[in-house]
Amino acid sequence: MPERSVLAWLAIGLVVGVIGKLIAPGRNPGGMIVNILIGIGGALIAGFVTETMRWTSSGSWPNFGASILGAAAALAVFRLARDRRA
Repeated sequence: MPERSVLAWLAIGLVVGVIGKLIAPGRNPGGMIVNILIGIGGALIAGFVTETMRWTSSGSWPNFGASILGAAAALAVFRLARDRRA
């Protein structure tokens, strides 16, 4: 796994976390930082899983797409879990 893939996943997660906060504003424990960290975590997990399962190759556009979907999914799950608890 090349380092540039991991750096790209981090950047994608950061961007998706910021966009997620802008799209769905509101009260959020932790605010922007928590959204960014959740986005980064989702991107890392999705990118790593798709690469490990050999569904995508390292550094390819489908791999980055999976990272975007993973970050967005992680943010959505976090929002749903937070809303159900409240």
